[in-house]
Amino acid sequence: MRAMKDPAPSRLEYRMNRLMLRPSTRSFLRYGLPAIALAALAGLWSIDEDRWERTVAFAAELRREIGERPEFTVKMMIVEGASSELAASIRKSLAIEFPVSSFNLQLDELKETVQALDAVARVTLQFRSRGVLIVEVDERVPVAVWRSRDGLVLLDQTGHRTAAVLSRVSRPDLPLVAGLGADAAVPEALQLFDAARPIRKRLRGLVRVGDRRWNLVLDRGQTIKLPELEPVTALNKVIELNVAQDLLERDVSVVDFRNPKRPILRLGSTAIRSFQDAQAMSLTDDG
Repeated sequence: MRAMKDPAPSRLEYRMNRLMLRPSTRSFLRYGLPAIALAALAGLWSIDEDRWERTVAFAAELRREIGERPEFTVKMMIVEGASSELAASIRKSLAIEFPVSSFNLQLDELKETVQALDAVARVTLQFRSRGVLIVEVDERVPVAVWRSRDGLVLLDQTGHRTAAVLSRVSRPDLPLVAGLGADAAVPEALQLFDAARPIRKRLRGLVRVGDRRWNLVLDRGQTIKLPELEPVTALNKVIELNVAQDLLERDVSVVDFRNPKRPILRLGSTAIRSFQDAQAMSLTDDG
């Protein structure tokens, strides 16, 4: 009966793999060895031009043969820390055809390519044993949808773009923000979104006004205007009034809290007509 081959690597192969994992060894083979070869060949230039050409060709062939050895061959890539969509984008952007010699892969250039993707916050690349290229990613997590001039964009908690979306309904779980400068004020928008929990079912979005303050847009055409300073405190006061007096259930189109000491209410069209009718009836009675 034929003995089964031990799948474990030989001692020599194991030592070669461990040696190749050292950055100093890879740097020497990539830069040091060619530099030494060129320095030696330069000394032969004045002796024999034919010998120089043969030596250059030999050095190139030697480097090719070393690069094609199994311990220097990259057979696959693993993307860690990324969603399936982002992992697919990374593979497409790198476009590496395996197997490939590790000498033909410039990790710095590959890192710049991955880092340029919107959804990537940080990335590290490294070679591991058995011919594996590891791409470890910190993916940006979207927390808001921004209606910008370029369409709908997902933003992370720092206001950095993560991806574009075609429709608002694709991310109904995230708050909608709009207006110039809304991306830079995402942390404050999230605070307002959290404070608006009692009226969140009616909340349609937050609009940045003049790149300095917020309006909350509700259904039924209602708007809550908040001040530039301490907008969360002002919103809490509006919610308290709503709880105590059903303020937002009345026919009010605008709750203006830009000056919290002197809030202003703008009546809705129905309330205005009722008020005008009441005034007309009063004038008729006086006449």
